[in-house]
Amino acid sequence: MTILVRGIGTATPEGSISQSDAAKFGQQYCVTTRDQAKLMPVLYRRTRVQRRHSVLLEGDAIHSCGPSFYPPAKDADDRGPTTAERMDVYQRHASELGAAACQEAIGDSRLSPQSITHLVTVSCTGFGAPGFDVDLIDRLELCADVSRTHIGFMGCHGAMNGMRVAQAYASADPKNCVLLCAVELCSLHHQYGFDPESIVANALFADGAGAIILGGQPSQEVNAEDDLSLRHIASGATIIAETQNQMSWHIGDHGFKMTLAATVPELIRQHLRPWLSSWLQQQSLAIDDIGGWIVHPGGPRILEATTQALKLPEDALDDSFATLRDYGNMSSPTVLFVLQRAIAKKRLGPFVMLGFGPGLAIEAALLGR
Repeated sequence: MTILVRGIGTATPEGSISQSDAAKFGQQYCVTTRDQAKLMPVLYRRTRVQRRHSVLLEGDAIHSCGPSFYPPAKDADDRGPTTAERMDVYQRHASELGAAACQEAIGDSRLSPQSITHLVTVSCTGFGAPGFDVDLIDRLELCADVSRTHIGFMGCHGAMNGMRVAQAYASADPKNCVLLCAVELCSLHHQYGFDPESIVANALFADGAGAIILGGQPSQEVNAEDDLSLRHIASGATIIAETQNQMSWHIGDHGFKMTLAATVPELIRQHLRPWLSSWLQQQSLAIDDIGGWIVHPGGPRILEATTQALKLPEDALDDSFATLRDYGNMSSPTVLFVLQRAIAKKRLGPFVMLGFGPGLAIEAALLGR
């Protein structure tokens, strides 16, 4: 069975903020001393992010929804909006953003919404029932009996978990057409106080949505035009032993809090190449055979560690660095933004998609033409 990528789409909220303004804004609820205030802009610059989007902003100014949702800290114990307040915003905005990405993907595929047989949704930044998947059915005019699967709380590699599920559905029947939608509103989880790990998360994360459509087709029916399409060939995953405390994502009383140990890049340098080499060998490939790298931009140090671990050329992850620069880390949909850039450049591949998340987990996908 040949599994084709039929269409891809991405979306961000209209409101955005420059990284320099975001650092000034963050000082209102994160710093208590002059030294901390001086350090904030430095920490924000180190992310290499230039602009991020958020449902809490209007236009390109910070003097709108953002400050009203995150007012200056009243005292040292102030931790900002409650989780319930943050989830209320999530339920009001997630489906609209997701629908925008899906509409682009459906348009790119030239398929009708009624041809979608399965809907897979991914998110780790909000919860609610009915979920945004139900709202997507109405907004996109999908069939009411479309099969729904939600993948929650997987973290930054969640879209790749979703692609594995989508591949399984597409492989089960050549008539199946699977729409995957990943939506994250990371800006709802900014943390108050000058905790180093929270400051890094505040400086990196942003809001966005990505969608991709996978469809099965018997190989004997692939025509010349389809043969130029991108194919989902295989998925792989592993957990690095004894690393569960290196990266985490926990629900608190004041939003979801991320922990990211400084040792994560070194763990990637040590463990990524041996596992990936073994996995690619199962696909009759080697690292040097890969024509393009679609790596989730978890941060500049993670991208640098990936480059070093795999001994890649300096420009191999340019699409990932460009996505980080323009949008920040949007968690699960971000890798689809990177993939969209690579597709637009008409690179031949084969491509390897990579993401890292709590576990410490490595997720991979192999795409080819």
